[in-house]
Amino acid sequence: MTPEEFEFEKATKKAKQHSGGLKLFSGNGNLALSLEICRYLGINLGKATVGRFADGEANIVIHENVRGKDCYIIQPTCPPVNDNIMELLLMISTLRRASARRITVVIPYYGYARQDRKMQARVPISAADVARLIESMGVDRVIAVDLHCGQIQGFFGPRVPVDNLDGGIVGLDYFGSKDLHNPVVVSPDAGGVYRAKKFKEGLMHKYDMQDIGLAMIVKQRARAGKVDRMDLVGDVKNCDCILVDDMIDTAGTLCKAADVLIENGARRVFAFASHGLLSGPGNDRLANSKMEEIVILNTIPTSPQREANEKLTMLSVAPLLAQAIFNVHAKKSLSALFK
Repeated sequence: MTPEEFEFEKATKKAKQHSGGLKLFSGNGNLALSLEICRYLGINLGKATVGRFADGEANIVIHENVRGKDCYIIQPTCPPVNDNIMELLLMISTLRRASARRITVVIPYYGYARQDRKMQARVPISAADVARLIESMGVDRVIAVDLHCGQIQGFFGPRVPVDNLDGGIVGLDYFGSKDLHNPVVVSPDAGGVYRAKKFKEGLMHKYDMQDIGLAMIVKQRARAGKVDRMDLVGDVKNCDCILVDDMIDTAGTLCKAADVLIENGARRVFAFASHGLLSGPGNDRLANSKMEEIVILNTIPTSPQREANEKLTMLSVAPLLAQAIFNVHAKKSLSALFK
């Protein structure tokens, strides 16, 4: 046990002695992550039944007294998205009706996050609608990891504060310990430049890497019906590149971006993303890509196919979430986590 972990465990025990009671419950979204967070906090996972009736309806039963307690529900709304959202809503409702003092929802991956605005006529803004559903159930606080866009925090009302944790700080420690030659942080699209810039600044500040470059790939449509062209903005010749994104879904854009970097003389290409959805052909594309290593966080549960992919490395977000839960419960600042 490191000195930091020892101090954290000591502080947790002290907080538990003086707290009104910390209860942590989990849906079926990512039970392994929930158990890992409990281990870091030194508490047991709350006893609850989250199952299905014969007709497919969700069956939620809390088997512990939660009256006057501070309750935390860990439930990513990853595939199957609608099942996980319904479990989450009913768990919030169950705890609220059981007179819990405060309910905080920890959503490592926020489903529907990409539907954050109307891109055409007669479509919903699903990210906002899901936020309103969660809020209407009676939640007091939301903790999320790397929301697809920051404005989702504003989809919840002012009575429900939202903490958007930066999953990049978990990746910083991993890449900071690598022997990188002329590192360049690359954003695979124009919308992710701020995220890549933060990752670059984190490496510069924490590991004193002063020679890190920043590059961006711009997707352009030459004309209607023609495949997108990808242009590189920045110099990556003889450099180790780190592609930084918030999620990898089908991995099409990421693999094309890696090809563009190799064509422009990149030495090695790595990728980092907080959420590895890997829908459809995503896992196979990554396995056959020109990237040397793809690093993701365990916000979404793993599968045998992912574990068989030698290029895929999964880091744990549990220490970050455990520290965030502890700080919220002990009424400490969360901004200290990012320094």
